[in-house]
Amino acid sequence: MFIATLVASGRLEGADISDARARLAESGAEPGVARWIEAGMACDLPFTGDPAVSRAALEGAFSGVDVIVQVEAARRRRMLVADMDSTMITIECIDELADYAGIKAEVAIVTERAMRGELDFEGALDARVALLKDLDAAMIDRCREERVRIMGGAKELVRTMRANGADCYLVSGGFTVFADVVAAEIGFTRALSNTLDIADGRLLGTVSRPIVGAQAKRETLLAEAALHGLDPAECLAVGDGANDIPMIEVAGLGVAYHAKPKTAAAAAARIDHNDLTALLYAQGYSRAEWAAV
Repeated sequence: MFIATLVASGRLEGADISDARARLAESGAEPGVARWIEAGMACDLPFTGDPAVSRAALEGAFSGVDVIVQVEAARRRRMLVADMDSTMITIECIDELADYAGIKAEVAIVTERAMRGELDFEGALDARVALLKDLDAAMIDRCREERVRIMGGAKELVRTMRANGADCYLVSGGFTVFADVVAAEIGFTRALSNTLDIADGRLLGTVSRPIVGAQAKRETLLAEAALHGLDPAECLAVGDGANDIPMIEVAGLGVAYHAKPKTAAAAAARIDHNDLTALLYAQGYSRAEWAAV
């Protein structure tokens, strides 16, 4: 049995649910009885049939509605691995740090191309960090305090999953000076990210090795799952950039969050309209079950 969860950024009406059931039937699926997770906001539609065909029949059919299709059994994931920049926080840290050096536009172009998968991540990271050479390290704390904002729903997602026994890992191609603080504030189990080389109060323009990139994200998910006796199918991965694709593809539920096209195309589910609380609805958590933030 599969389940299609519809999550509205506005409001779901009964007519929307009836339409969704009809679309499933027209796609060759056999829909079951719809169940509200949160009245007017999130609804489950169980069905039997081809999940890819059913997803195609529903995704994009309703304005402002995200659709997550998955196996109904074990939908409450037992581990989360998440990207940081533009996923758990609202910015790309390296772009904002570059703003303090007066070169944001130059760096942001490279960031965008790397996240779209047009550039090698490691090479693009080295090139951008090199441009920050000699920047006053005090700008890191200033950037973090002035620019870093937690993404809507991030605390609810992580704290609810942890309250229900899941470990949550923040694995970022960004920097420890941001990721460690963000992970602690949101409530992650642990963070893994890159280290900016600093000496005498200034950035050296280099990143310590090994670099945390696409494969490190995938390997972290697989290693932590094995350590906890979990199958990757029991895990949730979420990110927005091309370097998140390997972990998204290996997770039981891999989600592209307001993602670049290449990442969206590779993911089993997309969140285009809602914040991260959509991933709680996708796991069947009603608002009453969310952890306090």
